Amino acid sequence: MRTSNTTRLRIWDLPTRLFHWLLVASIIALVVTAKISGNAMEWHLRLGHAVLGLLLFRVLWGFAGGHWSRFTTFIPGPARLLRYLKGQGTAADKAGHNPLGALSVITMLLVIGMQVGTGLISDDEIAFAGSLVRYVSGDTIAWATTWHKTWGQWLLYTVIGLHLAAIAWYSLIGKEKLVPAMLHGDKTGLPVDLPPSRDGWRAVVPALLFAAACAVMAYWVWTRATSF
Repeated sequence: MRTSNTTRLRIWDLPTRLFHWLLVASIIALVVTAKISGNAMEWHLRLGHAVLGLLLFRVLWGFAGGHWSRFTTFIPGPARLLRYLKGQGTAADKAGHNPLGALSVITMLLVIGMQVGTGLISDDEIAFAGSLVRYVSGDTIAWATTWHKTWGQWLLYTVIGLHLAAIAWYSLIGKEKLVPAMLHGDKTGLPVDLPPSRDGWRAVVPALLFAAACAVMAYWVWTRATSF
């Protein structure tokens, strides 16, 4: 996506973009099914395992994905973060997520992971029991259930709200088209010497293999609920 006469650069490869929007849709559906409760909790459980698979995929893709999706590029070190906070950010800091944005995304993924993990060992003794409850003690189940339904839920809402607020700020004040970039994968106005992310079949083929492996792992966890 880079030529000698343009600054349009492929930042987010297709697998990263698909992960992002599938995660968005899954989180919305999880919130809706949790609020409906009742029979909808069966779908809540299924969606939780889907998010587990997505998170596993993102971890793998953080090592094998496109340049701007890799953890080595994505997660800022202390020196880079301090430089950015001093207003001395580089062009690379504006290509993918800037250092503060990267930390917020990592925090959000960790919070989502915590919700998935506690959901797998939660039991409300009415309509919901996580797939892995039989592997932990009653005290752990009680703690996980309380966290999943109260503090964890509100922490998730908080980090998502802050993420949306940051997107709005950068879009309206900073004039950065973050949402379109996550749709088509490109950013403009960047130096041509920055590396583009690998995309196309070179990204899709390994991503499909990783996705299949993560789906199998998530399904295996799902079967723990019925394999007594």
